[in-house]
Amino acid sequence: MNRDSAIRALTQNPDKIWDVIIIGGGATGLGAAVDAASRGFSTLLAEQWDFAKGTSSRSTKLVHGGVRYLAQGDLSLVFESLQERGILMKNAPHLVRNTQFIIPVYDWWEGPFYNIGMKVYDLMAGKYGIGTSKKISIDDTMAAIPNLDHKGLSGGVIYHDCQFDDARLAINLAQTASDFGATVLNYLKVSGFLKDASGLINGVKLMDMETGAEIEVRGKSFINAAGVFADQVMEMDNVAHKRQLKLSQGSHIVLDRSFLQGDSAVMIPHTDDGRVLFAVPWYDRVIVGTTDIPVSDPSPEPRFLEEEIDFLLNTSSLYLIKGPGKEDVLSVFSGIRPLAFTEDSDTPTKNISRKHQITVAVSGLISITGGKWTIYRKMAEDLIDHAILVGGLNHVECFTEDLHVHGYKTYSGFEDALAYYGSDSQGIEEIIASEPGLGEKIHSDLPFIKAEIVWAVREEMARTTEDFLARRVRALFLDARTSSRMAHHTSVLMAKELGRDRSWAEAQERQYNELAKGYYLE
Repeated sequence: MNRDSAIRALTQNPDKIWDVIIIGGGATGLGAAVDAASRGFSTLLAEQWDFAKGTSSRSTKLVHGGVRYLAQGDLSLVFESLQERGILMKNAPHLVRNTQFIIPVYDWWEGPFYNIGMKVYDLMAGKYGIGTSKKISIDDTMAAIPNLDHKGLSGGVIYHDCQFDDARLAINLAQTASDFGATVLNYLKVSGFLKDASGLINGVKLMDMETGAEIEVRGKSFINAAGVFADQVMEMDNVAHKRQLKLSQGSHIVLDRSFLQGDSAVMIPHTDDGRVLFAVPWYDRVIVGTTDIPVSDPSPEPRFLEEEIDFLLNTSSLYLIKGPGKEDVLSVFSGIRPLAFTEDSDTPTKNISRKHQITVAVSGLISITGGKWTIYRKMAEDLIDHAILVGGLNHVECFTEDLHVHGYKTYSGFEDALAYYGSDSQGIEEIIASEPGLGEKIHSDLPFIKAEIVWAVREEMARTTEDFLARRVRALFLDARTSSRMAHHTSVLMAKELGRDRSWAEAQERQYNELAKGYYLE
């Protein structure tokens, strides 16, 4: 993917009428671009910031059926999620891995209760099952999680779900769409709609956020996949629009792996706020989350609240021999969930279904709200089926259920530092072969190397230091302070690759360091 050439092609062909134009480059929009392009439709995706800048890079890193949804009785969502979990594991094995989860049991009645519940979970997965749940003894529980608090422990229940790298999957989806001929562009904002005499949308106004240049393009169908900003897009189409989203913030803390010994993840089924709490090993770190705090307005850079940090630290300390303190937190990241609901409801956000909803405005704008990462592929299929009807496109069946994601590669393990690139790791190795110095680490405390910067600029449309350190590699999320120490080398090397000058690199370093301050505790 090359942004400069894609922008030139867009401006030099103003008369082209696109089959599908997608607003938003998160999980849903990128999935829709893959679906549309793979069906043979000419596809344009515009993202005003970077791909997965918002919610889609800030998840708990789980591809799961949703144990909590099972407890809430949302069986159709669990069925759908378990099926999609299996499909994603099959199609992106370089990013999605089977993970063992343990529910520690402290009350005598919990063991049979959770064991039965997880057996139902297994049965619902059917042919997409990835492991059998079972009740285990105190000794087996402690062997799996040696630093679990054993006071009052009566055993545990094992079950299986998957974990993944959300931002890396987003980039691979952008590449997959591009492989099928789609034009996917970051830093390209939809600033308005064009309409015909009857009020139907027939085009969009675009602004290149790097240059300020304005572009108008025409299309047949238009998809609003703007996530937490979906209401704003609908308001741009119709000023009388009534909001359809209820927003909820979830925050996570990242700790050193010493706080979760062993390879298993932990799931705490009941917390003080009524949510499930996870402690998940990820990139030699541990993610603990999440919270559920209603918020009124969307933000591309949500900030954690002190009460969220206190809740995560206090709750995790109840189950670990060595409870973490604020000084142990390597990074904090927050995301906002775009829940499909009316704004006048009093239903707590934790109880709102994660099912997606698709609406079609009188103008023809197709909007999607709600949903979750695990079912991105099914959401995309539903969107393009709507686009075919609304845009009068030729009917073509979806085949993404069996479509390998860009980078597809099977592994027996994930020990290779470049494993998350899948088949693209060969390209990075070729960069190192041509310039051995690029094989050096950017910083000794994290595994990322300089060649990854070059690859991200050339092949993954990284345009800023933040793009690289936050989403092409996950340095910002793994250790915010250390990522700041990587900003100088990253900015200088990116400037060289992008043809920018020293002042650009210096500005990027300053901007990144200011951003990173919001990811660690003072």
